[in-house]
Amino acid sequence: MDDFFPPDRPRDVRPGEYPVWDAALALVNRDLATLLPEHGPLRLLALPHWPKEPTDAGQPPEQVYVALPDGRRHGDDLHEHPDSTPAGALVDVAGAAQETVLECLWEVWPVCPDHRLGMHPGLEDGRPVWRCAGSRAPGNPEHVRAIGELEPAHRPRSVRRRERNRNKQSKRDGTSASQ
Repeated sequence: MDDFFPPDRPRDVRPGEYPVWDAALALVNRDLATLLPEHGPLRLLALPHWPKEPTDAGQPPEQVYVALPDGRRHGDDLHEHPDSTPAGALVDVAGAAQETVLECLWEVWPVCPDHRLGMHPGLEDGRPVWRCAGSRAPGNPEHVRAIGELEPAHRPRSVRRRERNRNKQSKRDGTSASQ
């Protein structure tokens, strides 16, 4: 029975082990820190491949996931492709991060401030962006923001409401919200 199930012991990916994904995750973490600072930076975790699963030539000997600081993760692993570009890798890492945040924290992230809809990673003229689905209506300009360059206005409404309530309470108490 032990041969059938692989050991589920994730390990932290060392800095520089997957440099393209490291750089991509740094940009995604910039957006996460801007919009959901209370959750801390995401990290890369590696798990061994399923023992009976064939691996492609050039594929890493393990599966790499985007995980929360506490190690929780959700969704598919990241895949390196020989023709992969840094922009494509950034879109893949952003998608994996979004899946983990959504499914583990039940938090829609990032959110378009105009439409209050979740934004999704994609490529726009070869550059990695967060794209708002609310812009699909005729005559409505598309909302895109570069990954790694989101502003606090893109915080989910629930987070902005909590911050407002915390600030109001601290003013009533005569304390600083940062205490």
